Amino acid sequence: MSDHSKPRLATPEELAEALSFALRFNGRRSFPQSTALMARITAEHLVQHLVRSGFEVTKRPAATAPSTSAHSHPLAKPID
Repeated sequence: MSDHSKPRLATPEELAEALSFALRFNGRRSFPQSTALMARITAEHLVQHLVRSGFEVTKRPAATAPSTSAHSHPLAKPID
């Protein structure tokens, strides 16, 4: 496993953002009874509790975008 693919510890801000999103949305559909402010407050409270409880959450690095250049493909043939 290369250094670029190893998980790293998620920051409290990243964790709060992910929890806030989960509290506001079910897939792409939003929960009508949930407000962004309440979701954010709840997410921050959950993060504080997880930190106090000794949890460590890891996050995988973002995947690199695939190249559309034929020159970067290992099987690409040179253009004559």
